[in-house]
Amino acid sequence: MSLNKKQGKREEPEQSNRFEHFITVCGDKLMEGDKEYRFISFNIPDLHNKEDVMFFEETCAWRWPDEYEIADALESIRQIGGRATRLYTLSVRRPGETHPVHVEGPGQFNEEGFRVIDKVLQIAEQKGIRIIFPLLDSTKWWGGVEDYAAFRGKESVTIHQRPDSARSRFWTDRQLIEDFKKTIEYTLNRRNVYTGECYKDCKAILLWETGNELCCPPEWTHEIAGYIKSMDPNHLVMDGFFATKVRPESVEEPFVDVVTTHHYPSLNPDFIGDVRVSREMVRGRKPYIVGELGFETNGKVRELLDYVIQEGISGAMVWSLRSHKREGGFYWHSEPDSFGRFRSYHWPGFPSGEDYYEASLLKLVRQKAFEIAGVPEPPLEKPLPPTLLPIEDITAISWRGSAGAAAYDIERADSETGPWQVIGWNVSDAQVEYGPLFYDTTAKIGKRYFYRVIAKNAAGQSEPSNLAASPIVDCQAIVDELKDWSQVYSFRGPVVLETAQARRMKEDGSRVKGAAGGELLYRTEGAICRCVLETYFEKNISDFAFFFSKDGVSFAKAKSRRTVYDPGDPVYGYFIPVKYELTLVPQGSRWFRIVFRTDAQIGRIRIYYR
Repeated sequence: MSLNKKQGKREEPEQSNRFEHFITVCGDKLMEGDKEYRFISFNIPDLHNKEDVMFFEETCAWRWPDEYEIADALESIRQIGGRATRLYTLSVRRPGETHPVHVEGPGQFNEEGFRVIDKVLQIAEQKGIRIIFPLLDSTKWWGGVEDYAAFRGKESVTIHQRPDSARSRFWTDRQLIEDFKKTIEYTLNRRNVYTGECYKDCKAILLWETGNELCCPPEWTHEIAGYIKSMDPNHLVMDGFFATKVRPESVEEPFVDVVTTHHYPSLNPDFIGDVRVSREMVRGRKPYIVGELGFETNGKVRELLDYVIQEGISGAMVWSLRSHKREGGFYWHSEPDSFGRFRSYHWPGFPSGEDYYEASLLKLVRQKAFEIAGVPEPPLEKPLPPTLLPIEDITAISWRGSAGAAAYDIERADSETGPWQVIGWNVSDAQVEYGPLFYDTTAKIGKRYFYRVIAKNAAGQSEPSNLAASPIVDCQAIVDELKDWSQVYSFRGPVVLETAQARRMKEDGSRVKGAAGGELLYRTEGAICRCVLETYFEKNISDFAFFFSKDGVSFAKAKSRRTVYDPGDPVYGYFIPVKYELTLVPQGSRWFRIVFRTDAQIGRIRIYYR
């Protein structure tokens, strides 16, 4: 059978749209040729390595992004008006871990990982986005200072250890410094397999940053920044020292071209005051970039961005934006330092981000991005067609989203030529974190259907996606994401809806939290054939009790199959994901009862029936 294969790829810009100049410095200004270069944008920390692969059955949260995901992220920045973005550091192998990283050991580098960066730089240049490239991390999240020391069996350092309290071994140990220099040398001299040019010759790189939130002494910065300059005279160097106020030594350092600060309420609620102090310190001397800011009200963000624009600061970047993922929907990342309230932003903003003002924040950043660039804010572009993914089950329909799409309509037909009926209106692909985006509640058992999806935003709607055919429908289902009680027949005892600590529960932002004696009861329209539950336990697993009934009065206890997907990652303190499957269902059962035996949470319930 022939299906329409339209993929909706955006045409790449012509060669003439590529960068003509490296970014240079004139006094306290960044320059692009003879014009000042300024920007307001977002950090995209996972642009070159995904740390949020939180599908329920996945035990490793890391993987390399594909071309679609990279292009979607950078296209989002382009539509927002951000002329630059900042990725996170090069990932480093942590002891005992096997997930994909860029730095495997001293002088040992992952070719696949660097090919991902090659692709990032190629697409960034095609879309006119400059990349700020930090080289080293001092925190535990991606591996860094501690792990360079661990490679050599040397003492690890304390996270965010201050140089004035104790000098860490990394900053002074000659062997560790030389190991890090091997990473710098490899990165700067890396030849991009897609463009043929070395990174040190790549104009898509705005500047090198010595690292992310480093607590290094000035002597280390002098040596490392000088080493970068000795190999790469084309690019600027920014001091990655961890500061809310610019370090005076960074302003004096001859090998440092640009200075930066990071700002969050947990560091200092008065970050406007810190930025003012920093601006006056560098005025007329060096360009200044507000490298990270976040976890604040939009009013305070607006105040800071207005100050950046008015006072001639070169740039500012909000933390942080995440892309669509190739299985449909977005990547999600809850921020521990915001007490779980703030999560990654998704362009163009969705109702699911209402608690942290997502849509209005994105609108604000777009407005200020064009304002700082000195050009009128253009109207939104209507989205390109999404890509509908193969359909194996009408209760699990997903598509690759289109950058800038605010919602989608899902259409169905009995044949690939139509006529088409809309069966899903204004469906958000940011409503479910790591599950299917849509299921067809009106499909008839015994039939086969064709589907397509249309993307929409305020500017208009896309052409339809490619077509996908379903298998013959053999059952319907209750698919409960537990965002409310609407699909539950009844509940009693110690059970409540829960949204906190999503990171520890596979980024599942809506769950039921229960204790011993709590119950949920479901009723279906037909005979139940199987049930699947995705659940979480903090420590000890104590199985639920499950019961089926034909009449809702007499219940029989049922056996289940339990599968544990322990991620074994101590960094975030993940709960243990446990899946329960029930397939031996008494014939004719239409009632399903779930009883908690201990503290646990349930993230998704699927009850299939005929």
